Amino acid sequence: MNRSEMVKRGTLKRLLKMLFKFYPVALPLVLLCIVFSAAVSSIPSVFMQNVIAVLEDNQGGGWAEIGPKIFRLVSILASLYVLALISSFIYNRAMAVITQGSLKKMRESLFEKMQELPISYFDTNSHGDIMSYYTNDIDTLRQIISQSMPNLLISAVTILTLLSIMLYFSIWMTIVVLSGMAVMVFVVKKLGGNSAKYFLRQQHSIGKTEGFVQEMINGQKVIKVFSHEQQVKTDFDAINDELFRDSEQANKFANILPPIVMNIGNLIYVTVAVAGGIFLLTNASNFSISGLAFSISVVVPFLNITRQFSGNINQVSMQINAVIMGLAGADRVFKMLDEKAEEDEGVISLVNVREDGGEITECADRTGHWAWKEPLADGRARYTRLEGDVRLQNVDFSYEKDKPVLRDISLFAEPGQKLAFVGATGAGKTTITNLLNRFYDISEGTICYDGIDINKIRKPDLRRAIGMVLQDTNLFTGSVMENIRYGRLDATDAECEAAAKLAGAHDFIIRLPEGYETMLSGNGGNLSQGQRQLIAIARAAVADPPVMVLDEATSSIDTRTEAIVQRGMDALMKGRTVFVIAHRLSTVQNSDVIMVLEHGEIIERGSHERLIEENGRYYQLYTGAFELE
Repeated sequence: MNRSEMVKRGTLKRLLKMLFKFYPVALPLVLLCIVFSAAVSSIPSVFMQNVIAVLEDNQGGGWAEIGPKIFRLVSILASLYVLALISSFIYNRAMAVITQGSLKKMRESLFEKMQELPISYFDTNSHGDIMSYYTNDIDTLRQIISQSMPNLLISAVTILTLLSIMLYFSIWMTIVVLSGMAVMVFVVKKLGGNSAKYFLRQQHSIGKTEGFVQEMINGQKVIKVFSHEQQVKTDFDAINDELFRDSEQANKFANILPPIVMNIGNLIYVTVAVAGGIFLLTNASNFSISGLAFSISVVVPFLNITRQFSGNINQVSMQINAVIMGLAGADRVFKMLDEKAEEDEGVISLVNVREDGGEITECADRTGHWAWKEPLADGRARYTRLEGDVRLQNVDFSYEKDKPVLRDISLFAEPGQKLAFVGATGAGKTTITNLLNRFYDISEGTICYDGIDINKIRKPDLRRAIGMVLQDTNLFTGSVMENIRYGRLDATDAECEAAAKLAGAHDFIIRLPEGYETMLSGNGGNLSQGQRQLIAIARAAVADPPVMVLDEATSSIDTRTEAIVQRGMDALMKGRTVFVIAHRLSTVQNSDVIMVLEHGEIIERGSHERLIEENGRYYQLYTGAFELE
């Protein structure tokens, strides 16, 4: 079993620590109730011994003499059982709350952590496997918290209590029982260890299978377009077979363990009965804490204790696999919680301001004017007007070490300028826009926004100052209005409608069954690709940032719709710094500067007219002498 299939040491300790943090009062109370109930379940053997001893000591005596003694013992036992029943009721009800509450808090922790992770995490991990954390792994925690851990504690307390009672009655008989239990423990360790190994593998195989299924669901159109169904089924069968083999092996060992342990327990029971009979027949001297002599009042309770003892060992063996699965799930959950969060060392924030005679004053109201607020050492702050000036100086970047994507990129975009990037796929166009938002951090060089190094700006504030319309549109479950408002949560309905009109989306929205209140689901599956893109553009418009990044924003729109959108885009871009990525060169002709990228380097730059005159790569792209792809 490799290291990825092993549960880290300390996982159980960390899980317990987290549970006590969630329920610092309720959980200790539950543990006390469990301990009390388990201890009470172990003492009937003591009362049986006392009852038999009373009968032995009063042979020939009448009920008047024996009855009160037996009644007193039975009354005490009945009272303890009533208290144990109350304890069981309390801890079972409380455990339901603790279990579901803990899972709820852990899902919240996972989701909160997910918002802190960098984009690179989602680019390098299967989305289905990430979903498995919330479903399969959390479900294994439900079992370990609600069932396995309480049952293990009950068994542990019962075993310790029974061991104490056995030592009290007879050390010789205890040795007989423990000798048999040693064999039982060896078998449990051997078979349980093999079972645990495959249950861990099963846990990882489930995540791999869910990741594959999720990927295939997303790619159903591509699968059908290329008639790839049979190959996909073959690939799935291979992954599913791996899950089957791991599950089969895990359950094979898990299923044969209980009957083997039970039959070993039966053999121990017979051995104890024979040993007790021999001790009675030979009048062997007893050796015990109580000083009791060997008698039927010692041997008979011992038989009952042996049955209980082996039963609890069997119970432990049955819980081992659930514990291992639960710890494997916890380990995967903790692995995600321990992922390195997106670093943000920025201190400069974006604030609303008022301007009076050139003086900038911070305010709480939304004025439409913004400024960068830089805290100073003396407690004051320096304000820099937000204008949209973006500059890259000698920027190098690589996703993987020794595999550069961008080399020595230098460019500037003054407020209100429109810059376009063109070039073949993989040239680095989208990478540049990802660096502006700090989805990834550059390897060398600097990127400045209004003369401020973006590393000094808090990421949420930087991203509020840069709007993006991506080629891949993501719409969320909710109304059209809510999806547009996603660009700025405090936007009014009127502002959202104005943004939709600006983007050219208003006309088709009002023709929807419920207009702006029409519900969308499945990433807007009830809309056309072009309509979804128009809503995404409206979402960016309502955010009203000074810098816009349009990454193939009109790629999914037909020529007629593109003309409508382009008018809205022109209005949206007015007065803003705009970065445009496009394969349709007709959409970038009016750019102030066009940059041609090739293999991560800017090989040409200039206006459309100038680049045509140079008769270089852009000219070849424009005339079709060189294909973008």
